[in-house]
Amino acid sequence: MVQALNAALRYCLAADDRTLVFGQDVGRLGGVFRVTDGLQREFGERRVFDTPLAESGIVGVAVGLAMAGWRPVPEIQFDGFSFPALDQMLTNLAKYRGRSRGAYDMPVTLRLPSYGGIGGPEHHSESPESIYAHTAGLKVVTPSSAQEAFNLLVAAIRDPDPVIFMEPKSRYWAKEEVALEPAGLPIGCARLVRAGSDATLVAWGPMVHRCLQVAAAAEEDGVSLGVVDLRSLVPLDEETLLASVAETGRAVVVHEAPRTAGFAAEVSARLMEGAFGSLKAPVQRVTGWDVPYPSGAVEQQYIPSVDRILLAVQLVLDH
Repeated sequence: MVQALNAALRYCLAADDRTLVFGQDVGRLGGVFRVTDGLQREFGERRVFDTPLAESGIVGVAVGLAMAGWRPVPEIQFDGFSFPALDQMLTNLAKYRGRSRGAYDMPVTLRLPSYGGIGGPEHHSESPESIYAHTAGLKVVTPSSAQEAFNLLVAAIRDPDPVIFMEPKSRYWAKEEVALEPAGLPIGCARLVRAGSDATLVAWGPMVHRCLQVAAAAEEDGVSLGVVDLRSLVPLDEETLLASVAETGRAVVVHEAPRTAGFAAEVSARLMEGAFGSLKAPVQRVTGWDVPYPSGAVEQQYIPSVDRILLAVQLVLDH
């Protein structure tokens, strides 16, 4: 996935001279995870450059550049570091098109390495998607595979609206063959990764892979589970989501973020409103716990496990 993201950035930098990549250590170092490796050497310091450790400044500069006609792709080094930039993100980045009555596009793609699973210290493994999804004016997307990372990042950079691009750090080293030409589904479309008849697992980012593991384990016991990768939280593809759940009649929504007010609650509400007549059991949620993200030594007790998800599947099957 790291190489796919790097290739997407290279593709967009080459295709449009207005594209700028910047953030903490993204230039000479090539990023903490080497996502921007080699881009400064290829495109120069005026288009790929380092910034001070000032997240609010990074996003504020991106807003100003977008108003001046550029297409900024800033990076916040880790998910938990994005919170100092919330004022700029929620007050300016999300609002400027409305505030200017459409006079200004805001084509900013904010890259945000997100979620846990890497044994990181405090503030390095957050899942803040609900904050951004709740903010009108922001699009929120997250890839689950290397190919999806390439396709979604190119689509995000081309988009005239601000996109929060949440990269699953635990999937950075997942390998697959990747077609390095923009294709695939656009922003706002979910995908049915695996068809099933007994229940539907709904996930995004790193939990898509976990749900595929669950589906494979359940298949050994004769249980057929579908897996829907939302890809885009905002805008949300209700059509694909509702169609899969209407087919199976049962749904389990999985994410790493804490349970209370997590995005699974929004998904559950949409299913209740749009597929109530098809549901054979209440929608179940499998999430992180309502505690601050723990240290790396015990994070596997926090992240939804195969066993926890299978237990939720059993609950909807037994209802």
